[in-house]
Amino acid sequence: MSFFKKIFSSEKKESLDKGLEKTKTSFFSKLGKAVAGKSKVDDDVLDNLEEVLVTSDVGVETTLKIIERIEKRVAADKYMGTDELNGILREEIAGLLSETHTGEATDFEIPTGKKPYVIMVVGVNGVGKTTTIGKLAHQLKNKGYSVILGAADTFRAAAIDQLQVWADRVDVPIIKQQMGSDPASVAFDTLSASLTQGADVVLIDTAGRLHNKVNLMNELSKVKRVMQKVVPDAPHEVLLVLDGSTGQNAFEQARQFTKATEVTSLAVTKLDGTAKGGVVIGISDQFQIPVKYIGVGEKIEDLQVFNKYEFVDSFFS
Repeated sequence: MSFFKKIFSSEKKESLDKGLEKTKTSFFSKLGKAVAGKSKVDDDVLDNLEEVLVTSDVGVETTLKIIERIEKRVAADKYMGTDELNGILREEIAGLLSETHTGEATDFEIPTGKKPYVIMVVGVNGVGKTTTIGKLAHQLKNKGYSVILGAADTFRAAAIDQLQVWADRVDVPIIKQQMGSDPASVAFDTLSASLTQGADVVLIDTAGRLHNKVNLMNELSKVKRVMQKVVPDAPHEVLLVLDGSTGQNAFEQARQFTKATEVTSLAVTKLDGTAKGGVVIGISDQFQIPVKYIGVGEKIEDLQVFNKYEFVDSFFS
C-alpha cells in the first residue's frame, strides 16, 4: 500500500519522531514480548497483539477493527511470519485511518470565505487549552493571518492571565474583562473588535468545568447565541482540546464534551510526555471528528497539524 510519501519538512518530522518516542518505545517493547519465541502469526500472537493495542490506549473498538483486518490477511496468506507483523500493522492502521477522510492537512490554514473565522476552544482545565490557543495563534500568524484572542474563561483569574502572557508572547491583541464577568459578553466584545480590526481569525477560550454538564451546555450555548448577534454563523469551528497523556480518560472527555456541545475538531496535547500516543489512533477512528492538531513538545513550534500518514510513519519508523 502506497500510503507513505514525504509530506513534512525534515525539521517538523524530527519533532514528531521525538514527540512519539515514549509511545513507540513502550509499544514495540510490548510487541516484542507478544511475539517472543513465535515465528508464525497464530491465534496466540493475535491475542497478545490485541492486548498490546488495548494497553497502548488505542481503544477497544479500534483494536478489534485492526485485529479483524490482520485476521483476514492471515487467513488469506495461510502462513505469515511474525517478522512481517510490524509492516502489516503499519499498513492496516494507515488503512483504517485513511477511511476517516481527515488528518490529511500538511500545514496551518483557515477555510476561505469566512472573515473573521471564529474558533471556540473547549476542554477541561489542565489539558493545555490556553497553551494550545497561544501556539495556534503563533502558527496562524506565521502564515500571514491576523489573529485576535478572547479570554472568555472568566472563572479563573489564572486563565485570563495565562492567555494575556500568550497574547504578549505571540504579539496578537486580546480582549478580556475582569474575573467573574459574563463569558458571553467577552465573546461579544471579541467578535465586535475583530470586525473593527478586520481580523482573519478569532480564538475564544472558554471555561473548562465538566462537573455539571447541564451548566456547561447552557453556558456554551449562550456564548454561541451571543456571538451570532455579531457574526451570524459563528462559531465556525468548536475545537476540543484533549490531554493525550490521560489515555482512556481522553476518550471519556471527548464523549462528555460531544454530548454537551457540537464539537467539530480535536487537538490532542502532551504526546511527548507519555507512552499513550496510541490514543490519537483510537480517537481519530472512533469519534469521526477530525483530529486537527497534536502537541508533541513544549516549544512554541511543537503544535503540529495532524497528518495521519506522517503520524503512522513516525510511529513505526
